[in-house]
Amino acid sequence: MEYFIADTTTGNLNIREALAQIDRTQAETGKLLEETLKLVAEQHKLLAEQRKLAAEADKLRRDHGLAPWALAMATVGAATGLVLALVTALQRMGVF
Repeated sequence: MEYFIADTTTGNLNIREALAQIDRTQAETGKLLEETLKLVAEQHKLLAEQRKLAAEADKLRRDHGLAPWALAMATVGAATGLVLALVTALQRMGVF
């Protein structure tokens, strides 16, 4: 960026041009700051979503590890219920 503060040929100060340049620079800086703040807010949202997805993945891994045990317990429960039903039926028929 060029700052025209002094006119070298005449030695006169060009204050208006310097003030205009300062105003343009400040406006550009303000725009960049706004854009930066928007990007930071978006980054915070993405980090929160990443934490949520990581927690969900941990839960799914835990559930995946427990699935065989849940299947085994359900099978034992079903077999126990079937045996009890057969014993009850046989008792009513007078076999036992």
